[in-house]
Amino acid sequence: MIQIKNVKKSFKNTEVLKDISIEIEKGEIFGIIGQSGAGKSTLLRCVNGLESYDDGQILVEGQKVDIKDKQSLRLLQKRMGMIFQGFNLLERLDVYQNVALPMKFWGINPRSAESKEKILKLLKLVGLENKVHAKPRELSGGQKQRVAIARALVLDPEFLLCDEATSALDPEITREILALLQKINKELGITIVVVTHQMEVVKQICQRVAFLSGGRVLAVGRPEKLFIWPEEREIRDFLREESDKLPTNGVNLKLFFFGEGNQRPIVTQMAQELHTDFNICWAKLEDFREDVYGSLVLNMEEKDLERACAFLDSKNVTWEVVR
Repeated sequence: MIQIKNVKKSFKNTEVLKDISIEIEKGEIFGIIGQSGAGKSTLLRCVNGLESYDDGQILVEGQKVDIKDKQSLRLLQKRMGMIFQGFNLLERLDVYQNVALPMKFWGINPRSAESKEKILKLLKLVGLENKVHAKPRELSGGQKQRVAIARALVLDPEFLLCDEATSALDPEITREILALLQKINKELGITIVVVTHQMEVVKQICQRVAFLSGGRVLAVGRPEKLFIWPEEREIRDFLREESDKLPTNGVNLKLFFFGEGNQRPIVTQMAQELHTDFNICWAKLEDFREDVYGSLVLNMEEKDLERACAFLDSKNVTWEVVR
């Protein structure tokens, strides 16, 4: 649904996007993650035409995002709802009026029976049906973001672009907002693109993710694969992997568990069958939506490695030797 092809962008003499290529499928929740300065927000602003790009192409269902074609870009932007970290609500307007703002910009009467029905329905969807006439100063941060989400949905967009939409919220409110985005994706069928530096955001809602670093795409795939067994050193550093503190004697064998594999006593079975002992020197479990994924590192003597690998292969356990 969204194709980003070899996109490059520079600010003065600094290249911030370096040959970016990503494809986002219709109806999915796609995450763009990386450290501050990785180019995430710049890329999102290029997608919806708030920023130009120097080279490459961005296509939305085959239509090129071209900041020079004002009329075409305006119609394209109508199909995209945008949610920002700072909410961007007007303090002098109440909740209803803030949600109705995009209607006014497009010449739609926000007080017509049809508009009123739509706005009230959206406020119910985001859980603010009792805050219709409240001013932003009367709302919590989570409630303000719910207003911003309702406003982004008022023109029936096909895409929802979220730029660090939960960064200013505490963990519990973040989980509630993410659950709301999942509900919107499921019930309205809207494609959602989430830019974030928060691991919890990607783990809770994203079906696929692109990891950016220094303006480049390091990897694209399912978040559980990228975060549980990352191949790139930069991703390991971002995730603060503890594998640098592993024992230097013997050999370290890393096992990966997911799905039903989490419920099998693999390590104890292997110790009993091979008649040897292992040291569990590092482990982690991560909750990705409805599944738990995990990995652990066993330290063993070199002489046990071949038999241990054969045993793990017989049990269909993914493993790698960590040096």
